[in-house]
Amino acid sequence: MSVSPATTTPSHTLSERMARWGVVIVAAYALVAVVTPLLVQAGWLPDPNAGLDNTIYAAPSPAHWCGTDRLGRDVCVRTLSASGVALQVVVLALVVALVIGVPLGMVSGYLGGWVDRVLVLLMDTLYTLPVLLLSVVLAFLLGRGLPNAAAALCVAYIPQYFRVVRNQSAQVKAELYVEAARSLGAGPAWILRRYLFRNVITSVPVLLTLNAADAVLVLGGLGFLGLGLPETIPEWGGDLQQALTALPTGIWWTALYPGLAMFVLVLGLSFLGEGLESWLSGSSRASRAAR
Repeated sequence: MSVSPATTTPSHTLSERMARWGVVIVAAYALVAVVTPLLVQAGWLPDPNAGLDNTIYAAPSPAHWCGTDRLGRDVCVRTLSASGVALQVVVLALVVALVIGVPLGMVSGYLGGWVDRVLVLLMDTLYTLPVLLLSVVLAFLLGRGLPNAAAALCVAYIPQYFRVVRNQSAQVKAELYVEAARSLGAGPAWILRRYLFRNVITSVPVLLTLNAADAVLVLGGLGFLGLGLPETIPEWGGDLQQALTALPTGIWWTALYPGLAMFVLVLGLSFLGEGLESWLSGSSRASRAAR
């Protein structure tokens, strides 16, 4: 008797495709971020900050594939260079937010009491403010610059990691095996490391990828408002802000390519996050069914 192969549900197939496309897009941007500075340093690509008076607002051509901007700078090279800048700022901000938010959430959920109340009050206060608004206020106070932009994004995303990890830690704390470990004399540090961390860390990758997509847009918003990075550092939001004055005159290329690059990266990160979430939820259901 022949056995028909198991069929894959459409939703599962879609999530796999989204995850694959997300990996491809993010990997392509990471490759561009690494290769572009090397090509500029080797002289194969022009300096993204170098402009010539006779090439101001030059239309796309074989000499300048994406045209030039108001200072005669190559739009293609600036767009490619901005990929590395965006990834640097976003990765730095989210890693620091992760390192701060996850331990605070674990400690708050496990200890409870006044520690939990104080931390929840502080994080809820930050969480009630929109990410872009909070980032704009912090960027205005800190000033323009790559570390300052990363710090503004970091503070805005810490409450999200805290809330997710704190709620899961409070649930794991009530499990019987945690009570058994505590009755056998295990200390809080050992329980946090051995039980809580392994249970709560599984939800972080999905939140990390979705926050990365949001952080790219927030960073672009800061640059568009003139609060992001200095003009000497290629950045999509800043280039879009400079392109606004020329757009009504028919000079479309200075706005199209930075905006398109930002859109594709956000789309890739969103695909990766949605696919990863679907895969993790499916693995969790399969694990529970097996047990």
